[in-house]
Amino acid sequence: MLTRVLQMATKPKITLFVDTVSPFAYAAYHILRNDPIFRNVEVEYIPIFLGGLMHKCGNTAPIKIKNKDKWINLERLRWSTLFSIPMFPASPDFPAPSLPIMRSLATLSPAQLTPALDLLFKKHWADGVATHKPEILKETLVELFGEEEASKVLEKAKTVGKEALIRNTDRAFDEGAFGLPWFSVTNAKGEREGFWGVDHLGQVVGFLGLEGELKTARRGEGTKGWRAVL
Repeated sequence: MLTRVLQMATKPKITLFVDTVSPFAYAAYHILRNDPIFRNVEVEYIPIFLGGLMHKCGNTAPIKIKNKDKWINLERLRWSTLFSIPMFPASPDFPAPSLPIMRSLATLSPAQLTPALDLLFKKHWADGVATHKPEILKETLVELFGEEEASKVLEKAKTVGKEALIRNTDRAFDEGAFGLPWFSVTNAKGEREGFWGVDHLGQVVGFLGLEGELKTARRGEGTKGWRAVL
């Protein structure tokens, strides 16, 4: 008797590493959360510390590179226009120290993490709120979880969050990341590759085999963004 072993297709998956300090991580996050092209893709969000990743790679922060420090602000506004991403003209204290934020986020469950990222990214990059300031961070966590749970998150951030953030950052590095946004992508064949940058989202779409979805989805103003990356 001939037995056939059927190989099940793997559900497409994107793991996106983020730090709220990065406007491009925000842009990537906003696109993955809102664009229908990714509606059938499993998406996981991992908070890391971008400064720690840059240090591990020996990478230089864009803000410290002459000319790029000016270009980066224009570039984030370009992508926000192309993909209709709410973006405040000037972020407070850029690059704002995000370590306390990311340690807090690293303590959260997946169910808690997404709404927290939604609100923190929106406040900082869309509304221009200085979320890195301790009183604003606490206020935001209270808004999300209530006074008691917010206090627990901030307390856990000092130990559990610190350790988890180090592990997450090490994981990003081990998966090839050298900056943000970093996408670790698995297609339906089970093949896996890494992609860096909002401008490489077209390659992510291609690797996942979503070109058909792209052609048929109703995209509104976001069409300009996809034309820019394909």
